Amino acid sequence: MGLRVNTNIAALNSYRNLSATDTQMGKSLEKLSSGLRINRAADDAAGLAISEGLRSQIGGLKVAVRNTQDGISVVQTAEGALTETHSILQRMRDLAVQASSDGGLNDDAKAAIQSEISQLKSELNRIADTTQFNGKKLLDGTYAGKFQVGANQGETIAVNVAQDMSADGLDVLGVDVSLAGTGLTETASTAAAASTRGSSTVGSANMGNAENFEKLNGTITVNGKSLDLSTVKYKAGDDAAARLAAVNDALDRAGVAATASSSATGLVFQGDVTPGASATAAQIAAADVTFTQATGAEDAIADITAAIERVSTARADLGAVQNRFEHTINNLNVAVENLSASESRIRDTDMAQEMVSFTRSQILSQAGTAMLAQANSSSQGVLQLLRG
Repeated sequence: MGLRVNTNIAALNSYRNLSATDTQMGKSLEKLSSGLRINRAADDAAGLAISEGLRSQIGGLKVAVRNTQDGISVVQTAEGALTETHSILQRMRDLAVQASSDGGLNDDAKAAIQSEISQLKSELNRIADTTQFNGKKLLDGTYAGKFQVGANQGETIAVNVAQDMSADGLDVLGVDVSLAGTGLTETASTAAAASTRGSSTVGSANMGNAENFEKLNGTITVNGKSLDLSTVKYKAGDDAAARLAAVNDALDRAGVAATASSSATGLVFQGDVTPGASATAAQIAAADVTFTQATGAEDAIADITAAIERVSTARADLGAVQNRFEHTINNLNVAVENLSASESRIRDTDMAQEMVSFTRSQILSQAGTAMLAQANSSSQGVLQLLRG
């Protein structure tokens, strides 16, 4: 064999293998300490891309679970308030049934019953106006919510409460058990002249016969004092003149400095009146004009029963949506679990397998170090030749 000093091929070979072993052992240490098989793109470029895609899905699904839980909270808030709305309507119906027993009640008793009904109607309005979730009203008939229940675009569930749960929205605003039944037809008269703000006339409508004098939609306001014209009450059988007197009485009780009168063209409001928030002067002039009559006790039973059915329908819809939300959460959690398992198989370290690799690299490193030492000392045999 040739003996060389300048170039020790055995030492170079041992060094190269030792360096590769040290690099592999360093990677094993990194994987074992981080728990991740992929710490950088160089570890597995394709695996990293797949893993990041799965991570975005998992993160989106976890947020979707929270969104769905918010949806349940909204539904529970609305449905919880409607529980009390139902209770109020049931009490109002009981009172209407009681008031319908005309043979055992005098006018004072009916007035006392009506007083409680009036308070209950006010509470219906308060519940409808104040039931909110994060500043959004839920029961005024305007709520239309959309909840993102998936990780991708378009995966939403809509929640709508289109029914106004106020006394007016439930058509029980005119309930008055102290009056007789209506006995009127639901016909509307045709509006006549146009309206101008600040003039002596806000709007006019054909009075027609008594049966057409039923309901005026809108609110008139004078110097901050307003009257909702749909709340004007009169007794069954009243003629047009008596109903006109009821309008003026309502204006007076509300403190509205205006008067209503009949003319050749119809009903005219006189005074410096302006339209309220619920209708513009032009709308009042252009719309069909009718009057509402407070219902009697027997009619009240039917009206309140219909309101109870509306609330029942709304609660049933909310309950169905809540059940859907709960199933959605279960599905999302299963998806998160399965996608997490998939992402883990790609990205996480198999600790047992990596420990085998680390142990191998550790042994090879120790052996390589020993062999490098042997290779470095092998050239010392040349000294024997130099001694002669």
